[in-house]
Amino acid sequence: MNPTTPSKTLPQDILSKAATMARGLAIDAVHASQSGHLGLPLGCAEIGAVLYGHVLVHCPSHPEWLNRDRFVLSAGHGSMFLYAWLHLSGYAEISLDEIKRFRQLHSKTPGHPELTHAPSGIETTTGPLGQGLANSVGMAIAAKMAEARFNTKEHTIFDHHIVCLAGDGCMQEGVALEAVELAGHQKLDNLIVIYDSNAVTLDAMAAETQSLDAAKRFEAIGFDVQTVAGHEMDSFYAAFERAKHAGSGKPQLIIAKTLIGKGIPEVEGTQKAHGEGGAKFAESARKGLGLPPEPYYVAPEVSAFFAGRRRELEAAYEGWRETFEAWRAANPKLAEQLAVSSAYAHTVPRDTKLRTPNAATLLAAVPEFPADAKIATRKAGQDVLQPLAAKVPLLMGGSADLYGSTLNYIGDLKTGDDDFKPNRRGGRNIRFGIREHGMCSVLNGIAAHGIFRASGATFLVFADYCRAAIRLAALSHLPVIYVFTHDSVGVGEDGPTHEPVETIPALRLIPNLDVIRPADPEETAGAFVAALDRTDGPTLLALTRQNVPLLAEIPVSARREGALKGGYVAKRETAPLELILLGAGSELQHALAAAKTLGPGTRVVSMPCFTRFDRQPAGYREEVLPRACRKRVAIEATVPSTWARYVGLDGAAIGIDRFGLSAPGAAVMKELGITAEHVVEVAKNV
Repeated sequence: MNPTTPSKTLPQDILSKAATMARGLAIDAVHASQSGHLGLPLGCAEIGAVLYGHVLVHCPSHPEWLNRDRFVLSAGHGSMFLYAWLHLSGYAEISLDEIKRFRQLHSKTPGHPELTHAPSGIETTTGPLGQGLANSVGMAIAAKMAEARFNTKEHTIFDHHIVCLAGDGCMQEGVALEAVELAGHQKLDNLIVIYDSNAVTLDAMAAETQSLDAAKRFEAIGFDVQTVAGHEMDSFYAAFERAKHAGSGKPQLIIAKTLIGKGIPEVEGTQKAHGEGGAKFAESARKGLGLPPEPYYVAPEVSAFFAGRRRELEAAYEGWRETFEAWRAANPKLAEQLAVSSAYAHTVPRDTKLRTPNAATLLAAVPEFPADAKIATRKAGQDVLQPLAAKVPLLMGGSADLYGSTLNYIGDLKTGDDDFKPNRRGGRNIRFGIREHGMCSVLNGIAAHGIFRASGATFLVFADYCRAAIRLAALSHLPVIYVFTHDSVGVGEDGPTHEPVETIPALRLIPNLDVIRPADPEETAGAFVAALDRTDGPTLLALTRQNVPLLAEIPVSARREGALKGGYVAKRETAPLELILLGAGSELQHALAAAKTLGPGTRVVSMPCFTRFDRQPAGYREEVLPRACRKRVAIEATVPSTWARYVGLDGAAIGIDRFGLSAPGAAVMKELGITAEHVVEVAKNV
């Protein structure tokens, strides 16, 4: 369904002028802000001209087009490259006024592209190098899943490509290597990576820090590789067309040899061109490029050319819409699946209402656990996941070589018959291998693609490997779900290397990330539903390896709905309130046990998720934690600092301010004071 290019012959003359205009816009914006990176926007101008002027399938007037090509600028520091070409292409949000406000307060042209600032044409948040390349792999996976799920013999509604522009910095980052290895293994032939190979990094020439043969490296991991002169538009165009129609079943790499900072002779080809070093030569550079003295100049013939290009792309979009409507009429069940996609509203056709099954519907799908159940919350998660996955068919899952431990496989793990593979693109489970960071960055790409709900699993202690990607999901409001197990020193014999103590508090500090640590199987049901119900940011579920008792003294509905709210009264006092005990996760049981000793004036509050609780109305929060009761004790097998907001200056938090031990989990808990007896002792002395 992708439209053909306007003609078989590349219109080099006008595209050359467009490249000059893009260089001028970048120079003027960086010069005006006295901040930014000129090297890539100038060095890749011809590449941008071919992409946006001739080959990319997108539609500025319909940026939500589901079948658009996704372009990702992994080298996000070169953001003026993207802003310049989006402006020339006619994306209304990237107006000339916004170009003039580059890197200024509240502009839609921030220093690095941000999905939440100007979603039209910005496919993902990039900046930390390598993340965009990994996101692109996720988008390519999502596109393959969409083709398998929704295309029919009669109608093809998905056949787009993912195009990523990356630099030497991206290629050096470990997360990029994790992701491209996965792309090669999965044979993602809809992925085209353009490597801006300019032989320069920020500090020095690239030869000071790298000596590998990039072509051989990518060939070894399963890519087709071409090397071209990046400033020769006809050569790059021919390479791109070969990549797009390769038919080899492999992802594609185009190594484009470019001159960094091209157009500013004083710095081009050197590390000084990477940042704003060339901006002080703006006046002479503009003159050398043949631009008039007027800044932010765009030639009328260039504007006219892109107006014509927009009309062609709008016609292609309308043709796709006709196919889409015919498909929707012929496939109402598939259309309904697509309509309940839980990602960004701007990615679906404007007459398709974004919606998800509500929390009550999801909770009703999960059977109650037997009253005598004593299982780990990871096992409870496995039981909860299956009926929820049936209700949310666009939920996909992955694991970093730990399905047998994280238990988040959708379907039957023993048969593994629902894996995503080159010969089974409809599979819902991705085996990421031992690539935790790459996994989470790929999940961001799947989420940003806009159709599937992305989830992935590993051990909680490895969240530090994933933190950069988790942070970007939170920053970008991506509804990724992390199912991280082995959540405390209860892991036991594996010892302190595998026992997270500081991890939960550290994750709670990330803005817009919900961290949910359920206390028992029923809270686990509520936690999974909470994660699926949330579409404006990521959720992390921290689950136990060790068995925990079912807290049957608390009504099932209270536990499930309490997890949705983030905090609730687990045991109410039967006399005037004197003391509040708080707990989360597997340690809530100790607060409940201690309350039996501490008397009828003791209340127990479960706090599985701080951020969800903090979003509740003030009246509800006061009802659960009345300010009049200042005598409070919290218990959790973590560094206790984040509990201060709830226990206050008069209360106390029992936790672990050291690394763990290698011993049976129960013995470690007792040795480190995570017991009901310790709660009683501390409460009596508060």
